[in-house]
Amino acid sequence: MIAVKAYAAKTAGAPLEPFSVARREPGERDVLIEIAYCGICHSDIHQARQEWGPASFPMVPGHEIAGRVARVGSKVRRFKPDDWVGVGCFVDSCRTCASCRSGHQQFCRTGVTYTYNSLEQDRRTPTFGGYSTAIVVDEDYVLKLPPRLPPERLAPLFCAGVTTYAPLKRWGARRGRRLGVVGLGGLGHMAVKIGAALGAEVSVVSRSRAKAADAKRLGAADFFAAGEGASAKALRGHFDLLIDTVSAVHDVGAELSWLKPEGTLILVGLPPRPLQVEPFPLVGFQRVLAGSNIGGVAETQEMLDFCARNKISADVEVIPVERVNEAYERAIRGDVRFRFVIDASSLR
Repeated sequence: MIAVKAYAAKTAGAPLEPFSVARREPGERDVLIEIAYCGICHSDIHQARQEWGPASFPMVPGHEIAGRVARVGSKVRRFKPDDWVGVGCFVDSCRTCASCRSGHQQFCRTGVTYTYNSLEQDRRTPTFGGYSTAIVVDEDYVLKLPPRLPPERLAPLFCAGVTTYAPLKRWGARRGRRLGVVGLGGLGHMAVKIGAALGAEVSVVSRSRAKAADAKRLGAADFFAAGEGASAKALRGHFDLLIDTVSAVHDVGAELSWLKPEGTLILVGLPPRPLQVEPFPLVGFQRVLAGSNIGGVAETQEMLDFCARNKISADVEVIPVERVNEAYERAIRGDVRFRFVIDASSLR
């Protein structure tokens, strides 16, 4: 086994603190990755605080991982030492069910193995995430980092990037269509960049005008403060497509009224409590309420290549691991532009 330094929540809601993880020795198809950076996703906070139901502790969060290959197994063909690679939200799946065979490993019928707070396919061995110095992953679940873009700005793409790219592509964000992005945080700012690169006319909808300048800088053509009377009137029936990135409880029913007839509202944020939806705005105009959950391995690589072609990366604030608890509190307050990324060298 390989002893790896990490940061963990020892119990639900406890501050994260230094911890040691035992990684397996690389097998013949494994890649040992020396982690350089790991993004802080809001889902890390929810899970470390056990806000999404029962969780396993001690927990090492982190599923937005960028690093260098340190060693490869004898049968690994796609990677070699010193390659820049990444790992996203999952590290294994059954590989044989219909979802896995079609490249949608995130829907694995027998249970995907998430990067942390999960079990390996043996259903006994717990997984520990990227707030650590190294990780061992089967090569089929490792992604190639595009060159010429800073790895610390690519790390968040392994969750925030694919979580927004996949539904925008699936539901047709393209030239001639109006896309509304609800919320301008880690997910929202990637939705703006990707939506604009896909050719859509992008607008940001937020509670106030505090982020209006940021929205324009990121590529939005317009900005709406939902709480203002004039904006509320202008929003009605305005969009072909909406992507809702908000992780707090909010009024989804109002958002449905912002869609044109047969428009689609996609939920990618995960509020901790159920949302209420009135049927009339949905049924009356044949609108669609949809959800989207990351992407498979191939689609994640497709997203990375798309971002490389369009010079898209995340706006980040890089921090040492010692500031992770402060970062959690700031993320909850929305006090980050737009993703915290841990510099894993601070663990060494």
